Amino acid sequence: MIRLIDLTKMYRGFTAVDHIDLEIPKGVVFGFLGPNGAGKTTTISMMAGILKPTHGRIELNGIDLAEKPSEAKMRVGFIPDRPFIYEKLTAMEFLRFMGGLYRLNNGVPADERALELLELFGLTDWRDELIESYSHGMKQRLVMCSALLHRPEILIVDEPMVGLDPKAARIVKNLFREEASSGTTLFMSTHSLEVAQEVCDEIAIIQDGRIIARGTPGDLRTRSGVDGSLEAVFLKLTQERMSIHERSRTPA
Repeated sequence: MIRLIDLTKMYRGFTAVDHIDLEIPKGVVFGFLGPNGAGKTTTISMMAGILKPTHGRIELNGIDLAEKPSEAKMRVGFIPDRPFIYEKLTAMEFLRFMGGLYRLNNGVPADERALELLELFGLTDWRDELIESYSHGMKQRLVMCSALLHRPEILIVDEPMVGLDPKAARIVKNLFREEASSGTTLFMSTHSLEVAQEVCDEIAIIQDGRIIARGTPGDLRTRSGVDGSLEAVFLKLTQERMSIHERSRTPA
């Protein structure tokens, strides 16, 4: 379960995330959509403990991230939009290092989990090669291996399909659904409305730092009055919000 309570982030008077309240139950794939600059990555960075909120709280499976950061992060897997990795390590060395951070048992059990994930993501033949020789998509798949290594209760994902080929993207979509069915809560930011429509149980749309709509894809279609694709729904809702914002700034 994820709870965002009055979550706010300000930069020198500019409000990037504006008093967000969200509660996401266990076992749900939750999509977080919005235009560029809407506040998606800022929200995710706060949830991952990279940025400190200006106001508000984040609870991850009942643990306050600010009060008990290490305990909260032990329950979370984080997949950023760009794969920042120690490139002078091999894949196995990197996963063993990550396993140590998550206090996994050294030896056979930890290595077995690493090999299982490398096999899933098609990296077995590259496990002893330096990461600097990997393509962008391979690095992204390795980051996913590291995020899943400790079997997290919550998975926080920022643009998961960037750099992945169609086969890898299909593996990731299926994996997300399988993780949710086993009780993992997934919070996923994406620009791909096709991915959101295919994978997500529920969606929130953020614009100008605020949640402007939330619900299942069907709920959002009803609210927008658009009986079509999620892309059409998204465009209708964000354009309506933009029009309201522009009218409010126009002098009478």
